[in-house]
Amino acid sequence: MTQTAAELRIFGICGRSGQGKTTLIELLLPWFRARGLIVNVVKHSHHSIDLEPPGKDSARFRAAGAGEVLIASPYRYAIVRELHGGPEPPLADLIARLSPADLILVEGFTREPLPRLEVVRPAEGRDPLYLSDTAILAIATDDAPRLHDAPNVPLLPLAGVAEIGEFICKTVGLSP
Repeated sequence: MTQTAAELRIFGICGRSGQGKTTLIELLLPWFRARGLIVNVVKHSHHSIDLEPPGKDSARFRAAGAGEVLIASPYRYAIVRELHGGPEPPLADLIARLSPADLILVEGFTREPLPRLEVVRPAEGRDPLYLSDTAILAIATDDAPRLHDAPNVPLLPLAGVAEIGEFICKTVGLSP
């Protein structure tokens, strides 16, 4: 059964490279699971994705020209689609391939119109996204006093997994 767009609860986690987006999602997943929520994750990468090393079966199939390769085991399966120079699929198309879930967390895809929280570590010295992205609804940081020109949005402690989880649930209309 496929969920309609109205039924999907999607929330983005964004930030510059090395800020802790993946670590935050990794900490949030057990928090959501402990509350009985099923969460899918979509992660954007600017790098090539190889699930098996060159020379293994699925890599050989892709090299031979397969449009998609599904590799399955008793533990998990993955589908790898070759784009052959075509455009990257839109987020909506990727989400449509997922199993139903209570929440979909999206890492990256900052050009997509979805509610987002930015992970900011000012000590890293890189300009945060909130300076130019007014769609960011909250900031998770471990150093709020160092944020300059922070927008008028909630500042959440980066280590405050429960506070961040509750914010996400409230934003997408879930009851934790």
